[in-house]
Amino acid sequence: MSQVLRLWPLLTATHRYDKSLSTRNRGKGKIIQAPILAYLIETTNGRILFDVGCDYAKIADPFLRANYYDQESFSFGAPDMQEPQRLPHHLSKLGLTPADVDVVFLSHLHFDHAGGLCDVCGTEVHVQQDELAAAQTGEDVAYFASDFAGDYPWQIKQGEYDLLPGVRAISTPGHTAGHMSLWVELPQGDPVVLCGDAADLKENLEKEIAPGLCWQDREDLALESIRKLKKLGQQEHAQLWPNHDMEFFRSLRLFPHWHE
Repeated sequence: MSQVLRLWPLLTATHRYDKSLSTRNRGKGKIIQAPILAYLIETTNGRILFDVGCDYAKIADPFLRANYYDQESFSFGAPDMQEPQRLPHHLSKLGLTPADVDVVFLSHLHFDHAGGLCDVCGTEVHVQQDELAAAQTGEDVAYFASDFAGDYPWQIKQGEYDLLPGVRAISTPGHTAGHMSLWVELPQGDPVVLCGDAADLKENLEKEIAPGLCWQDREDLALESIRKLKKLGQQEHAQLWPNHDMEFFRSLRLFPHWHE
């Protein structure tokens, strides 16, 4: 029986970029505005954060912004992130602090998913061994090494596993070497799969289009993960939630409302 009680989508920032960054070899020249999301999952056995957004300091501080988001080396540009969008502010509106989060589950270590670790210091952090190894190579500019260089209580995992009844880590590599999605079995209605960047947009799922960035150009691996998610959704009557789709995000129950 699932231990999940409720699920909150948290908007931590927005990011304007060329659509081809989300849809490989398609949409070039079209600028989209994408949400950068985290999800808070409350269970009978503690709270889980799926992803943590960006490091606010790297965006707000002019020196750090110029260093990390220099247009010549980082063509994506900096996201738009406001102080009230930081995770501690979301948590405070629920009467919580970062100390009330028991587990951070990272889909992957890109800057817009792992940068906010500095705001939840001390919390157990789950990441895949293959993901950490790939991030440490420096081969992908979307990894900011300082985001995950802190003395965090890492739980290095390999492959799929249950975090607790009703919450399962699903292996979906391709966008990155150790990308993971998360199965969440809500107490009411259909289960939800938080796709992470295995599927930025609904279009990635519906038309089976790989994300624009694929680790070592493994488009085949990314497409295999998309098809795996679609099969899981069909077999288990699960909802597949894309990660950077503004229209889809606006269709959800927006914070502080929740899904259950």
